[in-house]
Amino acid sequence: MGAVLLGIGDGLSRRPRKRKLPKSVQEAAGKSGSTFYWPLRLLPPEKRAAMFAIYAFCRAVDDVADGPSPADAKRTALAEWRRRVEAIYAEPEEQCRPGAPLRDLAVAVKRFGLPKVELDAIIDGMLMDVDGPIRAPDLTSLSLYCRRVAGAVGLVSIRVFGRDDPQAQRFAIALGDALQMTNILRDLAEDARDSRCYLPWELLLDAGIDPSLALRDPNAVLAHVKLGEVCEALAERAEEKFREARSLLTGDIKPLAPAVAMMLLYHRLLQRLRARGWRDLNTRPRLGKVEKIGIALRSALGRPPSF
Repeated sequence: MGAVLLGIGDGLSRRPRKRKLPKSVQEAAGKSGSTFYWPLRLLPPEKRAAMFAIYAFCRAVDDVADGPSPADAKRTALAEWRRRVEAIYAEPEEQCRPGAPLRDLAVAVKRFGLPKVELDAIIDGMLMDVDGPIRAPDLTSLSLYCRRVAGAVGLVSIRVFGRDDPQAQRFAIALGDALQMTNILRDLAEDARDSRCYLPWELLLDAGIDPSLALRDPNAVLAHVKLGEVCEALAERAEEKFREARSLLTGDIKPLAPAVAMMLLYHRLLQRLRARGWRDLNTRPRLGKVEKIGIALRSALGRPPSF
């Protein structure tokens, strides 16, 4: 085991010099502070480049949805991104040539057979934010949002990782739900500043908070004495999705090692959010670099830690 660890460590130190990632991809995904960075960093070069290209695409369309432009301008920009995706599938050879604007993504699409419907779904998810802002969605709408902005990413990712069977697909969708709900709980204050509130209508009502308050002023929801009850209810739903994802890890799970590492890292983040509580929302729990690398390595070796 020590030799394997040394070999992986040596690969980490040498691969960037042998095959440096494109600058645009490095800027989007090459930051070691990202929770996703280290699980993806351990992939073989072709898979790693494909995942960073997918991540760069997701970041680009997310930046459109979260940017300061008027809604009409955002819709226009996302329509242009949809046109670019269509061009990749309509003219694969042209889009894969050196110098093509989305060459890295086009190469990933061609090499790993990424389904167009899922890239379109990611854009559809961004449009839900643009057409909003989303405030107190019902659970059905929240589920659709999670499926588009997180489940779709999972479904293209497992293609790159090397599994696309029905069991792996169900795992990717369940994990996407868990990751997105954790993101919602982590980003409550930031979302409220953007006039958004992803806390579900039904959970607000169950806790005794008038859902219309979220429509008028998301910050007022965060100041409500019953906020903790809503957050704990959503956190428990996220826990259920983590458990579901874990139960779906059957067969050869080594190809899914990056997703397993992401699952474990995000589950720890959820645990720390619950331990912190729901009053000081501007203090965000963080995972250490050594912790991220350790979980990524153990997952890659087929020995991931338990929940």
